[in-house]
Amino acid sequence: MASPVSLSIREGEQVAIVGANASGKTRLVEILTGHYRLRGDAIRLCFPDVPEGRISNAIRYITFCDAYGEIDSNYFLQLRWNQTEISEETPTVRQFLNNKVGSTEKASTSEDSYRQEIYRLFGLESLLDKYIVALSSGELRKCQLARVLLSRPRILIIDNPFIGLDTTACDMLTAVLQTIVAQEQLTLILVLPRTTLIPSFITHVIPVVDGHLLPSISREAYIPHDIPCPEPILSPDERLRILSLSEKDLSRTPFYPQQGGEILQFNNVRIRYEGRSILEDINWTVCEGERWALTGANGSGKSTLLSLVCADNPQGYACDIRLFGHRRGTGESIWEIKRHIGYVSPELHRAYRKNIPSIDLVASGFHDTVGLYTHATDDERERCLSWMEIFGIRHLATRPYLQLSSGEQRLCLLVRAFVKDPELLILDEPLHGLDEYYHQRVREIITTFCERRHKTLIMVTHHLEELPPCITHHMKLKPNY
Repeated sequence: MASPVSLSIREGEQVAIVGANASGKTRLVEILTGHYRLRGDAIRLCFPDVPEGRISNAIRYITFCDAYGEIDSNYFLQLRWNQTEISEETPTVRQFLNNKVGSTEKASTSEDSYRQEIYRLFGLESLLDKYIVALSSGELRKCQLARVLLSRPRILIIDNPFIGLDTTACDMLTAVLQTIVAQEQLTLILVLPRTTLIPSFITHVIPVVDGHLLPSISREAYIPHDIPCPEPILSPDERLRILSLSEKDLSRTPFYPQQGGEILQFNNVRIRYEGRSILEDINWTVCEGERWALTGANGSGKSTLLSLVCADNPQGYACDIRLFGHRRGTGESIWEIKRHIGYVSPELHRAYRKNIPSIDLVASGFHDTVGLYTHATDDERERCLSWMEIFGIRHLATRPYLQLSSGEQRLCLLVRAFVKDPELLILDEPLHGLDEYYHQRVREIITTFCERRHKTLIMVTHHLEELPPCITHHMKLKPNY
């Protein structure tokens, strides 16, 4: 933090910590949870009914910088996409929830009745005997929150609780949290990048601005002072820089449909895992220049569908799929496909754990690798810096990626998707974790980029208000339960 921190949270208060990306919210949480140590007795937790040796168990922290939170998404996706039989060692939801963290159990409520109430509130009864890897990201989110709540914390800090959830799931989670704080001796602290996400049961807001902790203020007093982003965000010069980028000569590119045409075509595509239908009879054609919104509830198969488009799912070889005019499995290489695609997703955010300079992360987009294994040319570095400047993050070029805030990491991954000037831009929840300013800036960049020739867009979102105005087509997936 840029200034000394003075903070007092009283019993009965429900708090939202709100601030822009890289404002210092994460550092404040690290201070509260003891991960950023201060000298002396700087933090006091006053719980007279909790034994002295178990005070540390009274505070819990769970972060959702991506769709999976603490779940290892590399392991999760490897099983979901590549394995036909799930190992007996893979935990079920029931086993995952029984392996709860430390407990501060109260004598006033039996463990079993409380557990059943948590199952009911989160709607987990029907999921208990499913393998954890068979769940959607939204279902995983519910399991992670339930697991933490079963430890009976007195303070629960949740970072980005609504990220990756559809509207119904957001409403459900808000209702569940409101019910729990009303019934339990629980202080809830939500860490949010945007004031529009503050639930109605929050009583106080703690703004964080440029590393400075502002005084706590009641929710009612804070919300009217929310100042919208100025219009426009993207300057005329920045728009011109995007629109003036040199056009590729695609006539000499063998793995691309000449004179426009179909970018992708799905014919009666079906995907199943462990007897469960994920996608059923999908017929979909995307032509060059179209801008598609892909929506659907958690568990409807959006990520699986995109894994087929990006050639990451081996089941694609068994389906009637054409990418850039070529049927899958007819001799094309995965790199020929990826050469034309710029891609960002919550899964990529979770998997990219290379602590390299941010400009090297951006440059890895030229090679579609996680990490940079060849030196970027001078021209490539200039293109990286130019795009980072357009996104407003050139100052992060030399900063190690893993030392950035979650929002800054997402912006770097977005630049990585744009840097090779792809013909097909696939953006899976690109606005995850971004504040109001960058929400708007990124939408304007997407719109401007798609004004150019030979540019096709597929964008996934749970919230229609996030879609840029350039969208021309819409496909909504329904869960196959």
